[in-house]
Amino acid sequence: TVRHGVLSLGTPGVGKTTLGRELASRAEMIYINVGDMAKEGELYEGFDEEYNCPILDEDRVIDELEDKMSEGGVIVDYHGCDFFPERWFHIVFVLRTENSFLYDRLESRGYKGKKLQDNIQCEIFQTISEEAMWSYREEIVHQLLSSTPEHLGRNLAQITQWIEQWMKDNN
Repeated sequence: TVRHGVLSLGTPGVGKTTLGRELASRAEMIYINVGDMAKEGELYEGFDEEYNCPILDEDRVIDELEDKMSEGGVIVDYHGCDFFPERWFHIVFVLRTENSFLYDRLESRGYKGKKLQDNIQCEIFQTISEEAMWSYREEIVHQLLSSTPEHLGRNLAQITQWIEQWMKDNN
């Protein structure tokens, strides 16, 4: 069996978690939310006063994920990607959303001030898309619009199709 991994990326609030969980159940894969995993295992190396959040210990995250990733069949969900080994993923999705939707979603999560502004800026400047393009081969990086429930349905269908095709091509 060929090992495969899927990486779901995007600014907080674009719908990665909703998509990832649903995709995992459809494709019979394991879903891992890196933020939740870090919280459970306390995989931090300090606290960022400015953003009022813990600082991820990337090395410990890699160690924690290594075994699962080598088995394959994993969907990883996080907002950054430059520290993951390239070999882990055969397909990378960057979810994008319109700023008006994103602003409301983040505000309802309690984001405010600099944290809210910087996340909106991150989306405007496509920071995460660029990071993905730098970190992975261009042909495996796909950008998907994720503003409405209709987008979610379409994205799920498209990604499921891609995964099935990849499995066929590689088995």
